[in-house]
Amino acid sequence: MGAVVGALAAVSVGFAPSAAAYDAQSKQWYLDPMQADQMWKVSTGEGVKVAVIDSGVNANTPSLKGQVLTDEVPKSVAYRATDDYNGHGTTMAELIAGTGAEDGLQGLAPGAKIVPYRVKFDDLTGGADEKKETPEPADAIRAAADTDAKIINMSFGSEGPSSTEEEAIKYAASKGKLLVAAVGNEGQTEGRIGYPAAFPYVLGVSAANKSLTVAKFSSSGNYVDLAAPGDGFPGWCDANFRSYCDDKNGTSAAAALTSAAAALVWSAHPNWSVNQVTRSLIDTAGRTWAKDDPSKYAGFGFIRPRLVLANPNYNAGPANVDPLAKDNGGDLLAKSATSPSPSASATSPAQQKTSTGGTSAAGSSAQSSSDNNTPWIALAGAAAVLVIGGAGFAVARARRAR
Repeated sequence: MGAVVGALAAVSVGFAPSAAAYDAQSKQWYLDPMQADQMWKVSTGEGVKVAVIDSGVNANTPSLKGQVLTDEVPKSVAYRATDDYNGHGTTMAELIAGTGAEDGLQGLAPGAKIVPYRVKFDDLTGGADEKKETPEPADAIRAAADTDAKIINMSFGSEGPSSTEEEAIKYAASKGKLLVAAVGNEGQTEGRIGYPAAFPYVLGVSAANKSLTVAKFSSSGNYVDLAAPGDGFPGWCDANFRSYCDDKNGTSAAAALTSAAAALVWSAHPNWSVNQVTRSLIDTAGRTWAKDDPSKYAGFGFIRPRLVLANPNYNAGPANVDPLAKDNGGDLLAKSATSPSPSASATSPAQQKTSTGGTSAAGSSAQSSSDNNTPWIALAGAAAVLVIGGAGFAVARARRAR
């Protein structure tokens, strides 16, 4: 499957992270309403490894020093894993587990560790050897499934399904991994959700913006499971890693922050199965609609891991019952709970267009504009509020077409 990695859409102005006039964390608007400081008193994600399948991860940025487990990438897919060819994968890794050093991005789960995977996207440059040696996403997913990483973050997508990738997803699910993916940025066109987010056993995540609405660019449909911040904060401009760019947007970031939220929860409850972690994210998600009638724009609601962490007696339900069994159409996750993956203790048959979800999980660019600060009322005309901490997130309300 050919591919090129596109960076998150951003304004053209870049700032060096060490510049006195620039503080990335002050622009991460979601940290306060999510009450990150309070969550970190309970959990920072320590002991949890997150596989970031992307454009590679630069392990030497100030925020990622000491956070990237370069020696734990399976040899079969380790080709240039820390050589990020456009900055996208590094941004995702920092959003998940960055320490915020030298005014860099602050990860939502700074105690977690990143296992980097560099895979073939549509914007991969280089000669024939480069393209031959760079793994396909499916190969990386399958390899990550055989490690002790608990979470696999996939901030990318394709226009159409790949049977090879679907089998890799099923394999990873059978190993008890939590699979998280960007739904794509086609909200202003056909709204199509990309793969792997549309596969069973994958949590598809849409993006909310600073104005507390689901972003216009965010794809919608039956495969949206959760919503998370995905608009209006910094990210690396390019593969030179000289500066961050303001106002990045994309469901890529929303997926990364959902992976981070899961890491916080799993670290606090290391004996939980993937079903219990997933159920806790669903049950505590902010929404004003019935849980059994998820929104096509925000799924079960906006992630609120704080509600899990704040309750030491939180009941996550049975380990061997898949909370999304109806959508997944099987008992694969129920089976995986009986033989969980190791604790992280304390080629596609057809050519497909694939890109990172930061630009689009279906291949077209998401534009950053003032329109993203305007509440979005969908065709249904009604709005629902997603509550996080003391803030409200308005999302267009509609039944998902099944």
